[in-house]
Amino acid sequence: MQKIITFLCFIALILPTQTWAQDFDKVEIKAEKVTDNIYSLTGRGGNIGLLVGEDGAFLIDDQYAPLTEKIKAAVAEITDKPIKYLVNTHWHGDHSGGNENMSNSGVIIVAHENVRDRLEKGQNIKAFSRTVPPAPKAALPVITFSDDMNFFFNGEKILITHVHNGHTDGDSFIYFTKSNVLHMGDNFFAGRYPYIDLSSGGSFEGLIQNVNKAMFLTDSDTKIIPGHGKVSTKEDLKKYRDVLIDVRDRVAKAIKSGMDLDEIKNANITKDYDAEWGQGFMKPDRFIDIVHTSMTKEND
Repeated sequence: MQKIITFLCFIALILPTQTWAQDFDKVEIKAEKVTDNIYSLTGRGGNIGLLVGEDGAFLIDDQYAPLTEKIKAAVAEITDKPIKYLVNTHWHGDHSGGNENMSNSGVIIVAHENVRDRLEKGQNIKAFSRTVPPAPKAALPVITFSDDMNFFFNGEKILITHVHNGHTDGDSFIYFTKSNVLHMGDNFFAGRYPYIDLSSGGSFEGLIQNVNKAMFLTDSDTKIIPGHGKVSTKEDLKKYRDVLIDVRDRVAKAIKSGMDLDEIKNANITKDYDAEWGQGFMKPDRFIDIVHTSMTKEND
């Protein structure tokens, strides 16, 4: 069932919102307690992070617009404090689609400057041949940053750090330093091949480097909230990183030997990983296509 949900989440990136209106009615927002005051919320779209306390609620990502009221209701089940801040890990609609609704209810939206830029201008997601129109003014982050920033909220020092050109060019990690919880956005697809949005400045090599940064930030006790998939550990993240590195090395070797993309796909070079890692949204052929495109582009 989780694999089906993941596939539907990403198909929703390329179809008009109205296509999903009736289906959104069936979505249930579920909360998983990560620590005493931090939760992971799932529904349809990227995993939401939630910090609660006396200062209010601090939200990471907000899925799709039709789910806003359900998300608010789920938060209200956990805390009677209002949502004060919302951080977007990147610009994709399954992570920022509720921005306008949240802003109109008084929530302050924070993101990397590239997130605001891409939302404001509109984008073309080449992998899906989809044009995304500019977001309304209310959906735009009102606080942006270029590298790092800190929040001091609910007794936590929250580090928001920009990680360069991985899933997109506007990705951020959000690290709760006291609670030792890290939200990685879509630089981490737990237990599956990741999607890399090359048309939004994404990079396969950059994604690996961002995962290495997360490895540096974390320890064996860290709880890691991925963009998609279950709440994970550093060991889970290491397995993911090792698969990415091995796939990179296999593709690099194939390119060096003179194989073209079709030959690499036909060689089935990821077959020993596909049963475990290729069952999500990113099927092996599509994943290899993106990896090959990223690697050859960066080596031109």
